[in-house]
This record gives sequence, C-alpha cells and structure tokens, in this order.
Amino acid sequence: MLVTLKGFGGVWEKEGSDESNRSKPIWPSCLLQHDWRSWSTARFDTAGAIGGKIRFNAIGGFTPHNPSRSLNRVFECKDPETTRAGWTQVLFQKMLAGPERPDLYLFVVTARQTGRLDIRSPWKADAVRVVALSEHADEQEAMLLMPAYSWVRGELGTFYVEPTAKQFWSAELRLERAGIDQ
Repeated sequence: MLVTLKGFGGVWEKEGSDESNRSKPIWPSCLLQHDWRSWSTARFDTAGAIGGKIRFNAIGGFTPHNPSRSLNRVFECKDPETTRAGWTQVLFQKMLAGPERPDLYLFVVTARQTGRLDIRSPWKADAVRVVALSEHADEQEAMLLMPAYSWVRGELGTFYVEPTAKQFWSAELRLERAGIDQ
C-alpha cells in the first residue's frame, strides 16, 4: 500500500532509548503515536478515543531528527493491523525514491482545522480508515487514512481530499466538494 504522509499526530514515542539496553540503537524505529493512553497530562473521554499509531522503520528513509523531511512524501506501508489491545498500527516501511500516485493519504485533522468531529453521527466516508482519535475538552485530533475524493465532516463543514494537479502524489483537504471552485 502506498501512502502520502500529510501530517503527524501530537504524541511522539521512541523505542530503543532505554539506557540499560545499549545493544539496541537509539532509533531502531521511530513511532509517531497518537494514543490517548500515552497523553499523561490530559484526561480523555475514553468513549471517544481510538488508540493507534504509525511506525517508521529506521532504515526506511525517515529521519527522526528532521521529521518534516517526510511530509508530502510517498511511503510503502504495510496494511493497518489491529492489535489485541484494540488499537490500530500502520508500519511505514520505506520512503520511495521518487513520487508515485498513492493509494491513500494520511491526514491528521484537529478540531481547530475542521471543527469538532461528531463521531456518533456519519462523520466520514466509509472508505476512510481511522488510525487514531483523541479528544479532551474542546481539543480533538484524528489520524486518518483517506483515499482521493473521500471526506470527513466537522462542525465547520465537509472536507474533501482533493489531489493536486501539479504534484500528482499530493492532496489537500478542501472545505468544498472536490473539483468545484469556491
């Protein structure tokens, strides 16, 4: 599965940094984690939380010291897995050397961007896969795998994934029906 990375979630985790275990490198894999259980400074409404994370192979082209280098790049990924604990995990295996048309885009949306998502109503297209969703008070963040022309609905309206014309591997979330000018 090919995925263009459009954003990162708000909580980071790194493996292999245990001082007592020097046999592991500091960054055997970098995990971008968006999982309410890892946010110890906030209390989350567990009824509205969906735990999950995206992982990056250390040898796959992701640079943990310069993560923005990976934005808007296409990665070869494993299909999403659901763990026994019930959270979703997606492994970003390697960054492609050049652009290719992706199967999906990974967007991270916040209540500030889309307005609050009412996850008790039809708030996303069926083809949209939720990797993770966290919320606390007025804050909300969702990590979504979205195909071209799919949608997500927040308080501010319906946002569509619209591929860009000049960069065929990229897309934007637009507050309009895909293909219609404002």
